[in-house]
Amino acid sequence: MSVEQQQAAATQLRLFDAADQGPARHPETGDAGSGSGSREALQTFAARAEDRALPSFVMEEVADPANLNQAYKRVKANQGAAGVDGMPVSALRAWIADHRDWLVTALLDGTYQPAAVRGVTLPKPGGGTRQLGIPTAVDRLVQQAIVQVLEPKLDPTFSDSSYGFRPGRNAHQAVLAAGAHVAAGATIVVDLDLEKFFDRVNHDVLMARLARHVADRRLLGLVRRFLQAGMLAQGCHTPRYEGTPQGGPLSPLLANLLLDDLDKELERRGHRFCRYADDCNIYVQSEAAGERVMASIQAFLERRLRLRVNREKSAVAPVHRRQFLGYRLRRDGGLGISPEAYRRAKARLRAITSRRRGVPLSQVIAEVNAFTPGWVQYFRHAHAQQAMAELDQWLRRRLRCFRLKQAKTLAGLRRFLTRNGVPPPEARKLAGAGCGWWPLANAPQARRAMSQTWFDQHGLKALVALYKAVTTTDNRRGTRRVRPVV
Repeated sequence: MSVEQQQAAATQLRLFDAADQGPARHPETGDAGSGSGSREALQTFAARAEDRALPSFVMEEVADPANLNQAYKRVKANQGAAGVDGMPVSALRAWIADHRDWLVTALLDGTYQPAAVRGVTLPKPGGGTRQLGIPTAVDRLVQQAIVQVLEPKLDPTFSDSSYGFRPGRNAHQAVLAAGAHVAAGATIVVDLDLEKFFDRVNHDVLMARLARHVADRRLLGLVRRFLQAGMLAQGCHTPRYEGTPQGGPLSPLLANLLLDDLDKELERRGHRFCRYADDCNIYVQSEAAGERVMASIQAFLERRLRLRVNREKSAVAPVHRRQFLGYRLRRDGGLGISPEAYRRAKARLRAITSRRRGVPLSQVIAEVNAFTPGWVQYFRHAHAQQAMAELDQWLRRRLRCFRLKQAKTLAGLRRFLTRNGVPPPEARKLAGAGCGWWPLANAPQARRAMSQTWFDQHGLKALVALYKAVTTTDNRRGTRRVRPVV
C-alpha cells in the first residue's frame, strides 16, 4: 500500500473526529425530538433510570465519533443497494464530510428522522416471497451505530440455544446442537414456522422488550421511528404499523430481542431446542408430547408476543422427515443434506449449464466453480460423500451436453471427438447416432473424450475432492462411515 493510500484509509476511518470537538455532548435544553427537555427533567429521568439499573445515556455512545467511524467502515465494507434517495454507499463519505455535525446533533437531541425504506420482493427457495426494506445509506450508518452499542448489552442476555445473527454463532453450531439433542434420544421435532414473522412484529411488544434494557428515551424514540418509517415500493408509499422488514443492520438484533421471550419460556419448561432467527425446532421424545408442546407454544406466541404460527408449514414429525437450515437429521443424530437443498443446488447448476447459453465452456466452468466450493463448505458436516459423487457425475454429463452441442455440425462433432482420443470410426458412429444431447453425453465415446481427467485439465473443481478437503465426518480417522442422507 502506498503512502497516499495509507493516508486516505486513515482519513476514511476518522470521518467523525472533527465532530468530537463540538456537538458531541448531551444537550442541556431543547424543545424538539423525543429526548428534548430541561436539564432538571433529564436529571430526574436519569435518577429514575439509575434506580432501575438501566443505562440512561446510550445515545452518547451511539453518537461517539469512534463508534460512528466504525459504523461507516462496516457499512462501506457491506456495500448494498441504494435506498429511496438513490445515494450509493460510495457517496456516503462525501455526505458525512458535509453533514457530520448535523448528524451528531440530530442524534443527541432526538430529532433525527429516518427516511422510508425501499421495498424489494424476493422469491423464497421453498416458494412464496420475502419482503425486504432497503434503508438509505445514511440510515444504514445510524442503524449500524445503534447495533454496535446495543449488541454488547443485549447479546449476553440471549439464550445459549439461539444461533442466528449473533457474534460468534452460526448455522453450523445450530445443526450440530440439534444433532446432539437427537442423539440424546429426542427424535421427534416440533418444527415451528412463524407466519410472516418480520412483517408481523408488533411494535409495542418489541419496544417494551427494548425498554427492559435501555432507558434512554432518545434511543427508544429513534428505534420506534425506524420501525414506523414507511415503505416505498413501485411508486407507492405505505405506512407501517407492524413489522421490522429485513434489509437493515438493526432488524436481526430486534428479532432476536423479541424472540428471546420464546427462548426463555422454552428454557423454563426444560425443553431441548435450537433457534436460528425465526426458525425454531423443539426436540421431544414422542409425538404426543410434540403435539402438546406445539399447542402450548402456539398459544404462548399468540398471547404474549402476538405472533402467529403457520400451521401448514409447521409440523410435529420424526426428525428425518424434516429439515433444519438445509440439513436433514438422522435418527442417530447424524447429519445429511436435505432433499430440498440438494434439489436447489441441482437447479442452480442446471441454470448455469443450460445449453441455450451462447458462452464458452470456460465461462460455464468458472461459474460452476464460483458456486460449488461455498455450497460444499456449508454442508461439510453432512455424511454426503456418495451424494457429492452422484452430483459430480450428473454435472460432468451436463457439461458434456453443453460442449457437444457447441460442435454445431456432424463434422465438427467428429473432429472434436477424434481430437480428444476417440477412434474415427467410433466418432462417426456417435455423430450419426441421431439421438438427443443427453443420451449422447453418456455414450462411451463422449465419456472417453471428456473424461474426469479432461475436466480436471479444464479447471473444473470436483465436488468429492472439495468435500474430502473440508468434511468433518466421512473418511476421517475415528469416524464411522455411514450412508449419506439425500
